[in-house]
Amino acid sequence: MIFQIRKDERKIFEVIGRAAEDLNFPTYVVGGYVRDRLLARPSKDLDIVCVGSGIDLARRVGDCLHPRSRVTVYKRFGTAALKHRDLEIEFVGARKESYRSDSRKPTVESGTLADDQNRRDFTINALAISLNKHDYGTIIDPFNGLEDLEAKRIVTPLEPGKTFSDDPLRMMRAIRFATQLGFTIDPATFRSISENKERIKIISWERIATELNKIMLASRPSIGLRLLDKSGLLDYVLPELAALRGVESRNGRKHKDNFIHTTKVVDNLAERSDDLWLRWAALLHDIGKAKTKRWEAEAGWTFHAHDAVGERMVPKVFRRLRLPNDKLKYVQKLVALHQRPISLTQEEISDSAVRRILFDAGDDIDDLMTLCQSDITSKNPHKVKRYLENYEGLRQRMSEIEEKDHLRNWQPPITGELIMETFGIPPSREVGLIKDGVREAILDGAIPNEYSAAYERMLVVAADLDLSPQKS
Repeated sequence: MIFQIRKDERKIFEVIGRAAEDLNFPTYVVGGYVRDRLLARPSKDLDIVCVGSGIDLARRVGDCLHPRSRVTVYKRFGTAALKHRDLEIEFVGARKESYRSDSRKPTVESGTLADDQNRRDFTINALAISLNKHDYGTIIDPFNGLEDLEAKRIVTPLEPGKTFSDDPLRMMRAIRFATQLGFTIDPATFRSISENKERIKIISWERIATELNKIMLASRPSIGLRLLDKSGLLDYVLPELAALRGVESRNGRKHKDNFIHTTKVVDNLAERSDDLWLRWAALLHDIGKAKTKRWEAEAGWTFHAHDAVGERMVPKVFRRLRLPNDKLKYVQKLVALHQRPISLTQEEISDSAVRRILFDAGDDIDDLMTLCQSDITSKNPHKVKRYLENYEGLRQRMSEIEEKDHLRNWQPPITGELIMETFGIPPSREVGLIKDGVREAILDGAIPNEYSAAYERMLVVAADLDLSPQKS
């Protein structure tokens, strides 16, 4: 089969082909670029394999391009890269690999194109396009990857047990590709993932997190989350989520499967937002339920304070997966607050309650409301409609109070420095009590959100603490 080379590809393919011919290096486009082009998906990463030195080929190509492209060399890995227009092009010499059982880092030696295709993770990633004069544009497909593309199937090129034992990260990648592409995983391949799941322990948390993030950014993350659960990998990579699975029944009363519920919430959120960290908040919003589940004779199954417990669990997840610290507080905040708007739609809403959620959520209030709307997973359309209408009513109320009181990311007009200066006291418990008293008065609506009223309330609170202003 001949690959249909587009006009925008022709020039760079021909430049690479001529440079390879000059060096007498048989050269091929391989892997993800080929797969994505055949699937009509956008791709900006072009991987070139040559039977020879990838570094030498990259330098020759860089010299041939106009304007000349700067080549970045990674001697340790025997690779080189250059940027051409909107393409990131990586060059590597064909190689074969062998692995030790306690490491995913292979012993590498030079090899043929066939050796290089043998080491690929899946048949759809082992496809190659020849850039050589005698068979230019021919698709080289030793493992029937074209058939698997057509069938939307993830299959390993070699025996799956060896593929996954050699590099256990491929188990995560299989699930990630199935999620991103909407493919199914071949039964024997999936069975091997389950059989080799413990091997994931030798993979660094950073690499696991990278695959999780790609699953989370898919249009339907639930596909990957449920495959992780079904394969047994979830117990190793996100045990807090795995602990939510299952339904328990007592006296004819049962609770919902909180794992399945969570996957639905993440999908709902994915329909509303592409924000990775808002999706992580959806993923972790109920992780406190496993620890707070209780049976109460009158109420049935309860999960009291699961939001607070979940808030305390989030840092452990972030530390283990090496997720960025600058996103931790954001996710924690949304997990901690996700029950608050729900309660505000189930009772007569006071201005004070609305002021407090605006103050606590700050600039993240819109994301919090998006999370709460995504948390509606009822199959009853009338319930869903009612809940969404209630949230829209709450949003409108928030907008009105925000416009009037300007509470988003608000700081009280009385500072700790002013309190210490006014009463001649050092940093102390009293300073905090006075600040709290002023803040609570504003949030309760007892005084307006302005300096003069706040100053007067400061004097009143201080008097209750037997503090008097210093005489000037």
